[in-house]
Amino acid sequence: MGLFGRKNSSTATSTIEVDPALAALSGTYTIDPSHSSIGFTVRHAMVTNVRGSFADHEGTLTLDGANPAASAASIDVRIASVDTGIADRDDHLRGADFFDAEQFPLMSFRSTEAQELGGDKYRMVGDLTIKGVTRPLAIDLEFNGTATDPYGNQRIGFEGSAEILRSDWGLTWNAALETGGVVVSDKVKLTFDISAIKAA
Repeated sequence: MGLFGRKNSSTATSTIEVDPALAALSGTYTIDPSHSSIGFTVRHAMVTNVRGSFADHEGTLTLDGANPAASAASIDVRIASVDTGIADRDDHLRGADFFDAEQFPLMSFRSTEAQELGGDKYRMVGDLTIKGVTRPLAIDLEFNGTATDPYGNQRIGFEGSAEILRSDWGLTWNAALETGGVVVSDKVKLTFDISAIKAA
């Protein structure tokens, strides 16, 4: 059953009822950065993938079991925390050729719409801002469930992905290869693995 599953009453005059167990998940959740990851994958030199992540991020999820469309997400990512495993490459990404982290320290997402896709799959539509440029983004998500951790926190989990063209946000640096093609692809895959704690 999906996160916001509903059941119909046996009488035609009754209103749609929300599953009580799932409605209990409604509330505001704070993303736990120590148990979450926001990453990316980009093609390098036309032949392999480079993967990276942003360790420093924060955000909230607001889940509404009675009205799923009212659910929302807000995430801020500190660009300086980019990590691809190679220090020189990370410095290049932080610099003016790419993110220009000194002038634009944050990448942010603010949702505008939540959609149910069936089962445990959802789509969060919103605005992604990078380098002062704001453009629409749709993130496909899968609900991974809920649990109470050893400290008594109620946790909820999602994983998801989206694809963007980095040039749409002004990330246009590149270099040509002698064999044809470019060093860095325009297409970037974003990945999200989120664990969030319900506010008391």
